[in-house]
Amino acid sequence: MSRGVRTRPEGSGQALSEAYDTALLDLDGVVYAGGSAIAHAVESLATAREGGMRLAYVTNNALRTPDTVAGHLTELGIPTGAEDVITSAQAVARLISEQVPQGARVLVIGGDGLRVALRERGLVPVESADDDPAAVVQGFGGPDLPWGRFAEASYAVARGVPWFASNTDLTIPSGRGIAPGNGAAVEVVRIATGAEPQVAGKPLPPMHRETILRTGAQRPLVVGDRLDTDIEGAFNGEVDSLLVLTGVTDGAQLLAAPPQHRPTYVDADLRGMLAGQPEVVEVGEGAFRCGGWTATAGADRLELDGEGEALDGLRALCAVAWTTAGEGACGLDGGKALARLGI
Repeated sequence: MSRGVRTRPEGSGQALSEAYDTALLDLDGVVYAGGSAIAHAVESLATAREGGMRLAYVTNNALRTPDTVAGHLTELGIPTGAEDVITSAQAVARLISEQVPQGARVLVIGGDGLRVALRERGLVPVESADDDPAAVVQGFGGPDLPWGRFAEASYAVARGVPWFASNTDLTIPSGRGIAPGNGAAVEVVRIATGAEPQVAGKPLPPMHRETILRTGAQRPLVVGDRLDTDIEGAFNGEVDSLLVLTGVTDGAQLLAAPPQHRPTYVDADLRGMLAGQPEVVEVGEGAFRCGGWTATAGADRLELDGEGEALDGLRALCAVAWTTAGEGACGLDGGKALARLGI
């Protein structure tokens, strides 16, 4: 993909599963939510895999080990090996290993995913700031992580120990709604110490590097539901992306996306991997058509005329909003147009 400013979703004459060799799939909000498979995910992934596409599962959640994630996916009907799972714990462990000696102690604030990843890099997880750690690493530890763990991190960081974070997602989807993520926990230590961690996870380069090193992808397609992690991570890695609307991003957020948050393709769910993508065509100054819909910019809002597939209307609206915004975020009201589409 070009690092130029994207002004519309792209079309594809090929199914995306044929145009790209590897899908780098986010998990929460894309493949499953609250532990249960999202509609159409299992069968769509099976079809893509049978057609020759490699599937790799890339998650900012550092709590679970690759073995555990692979087991969960397999139970859902998506056969997966640990080698197919890349976590922010692995990315941050590599980052730490490049800055501390082999065999160094690392204070862990998080779960088993971090501990396994650190051992893989020849580092020794410890539990106390008094264990003479060479680094502190913080990752999502689940809802039951004791408050005292944040204090332990703060003691070490305040002494000048280098601080790393697997990721800084402020929220994480769950079966009951949106819950605080690791980013919220990182804020606790930041407030207590005034320090800033080195961060490995999406959307930052260490996570993309880890993913490419482990998969060997030549033509990867990032598939995600979050603009500020999945899509921005693809932008930073200069690879194409597919946004699916099964997670946290809604139509209004997509229309207001600045350049680094604009996906290459937009679709409802993972069935979008199995099909081509329709072209969005400029049909006049400031007017764009996709399918049966034509979108334009009014004085203070986005306008939409026509009928057809709702997603085509959304793609046309994206073209108008992103073209109008240029390198910024579109301030035009798209609420009425989106309501017409039911999005």
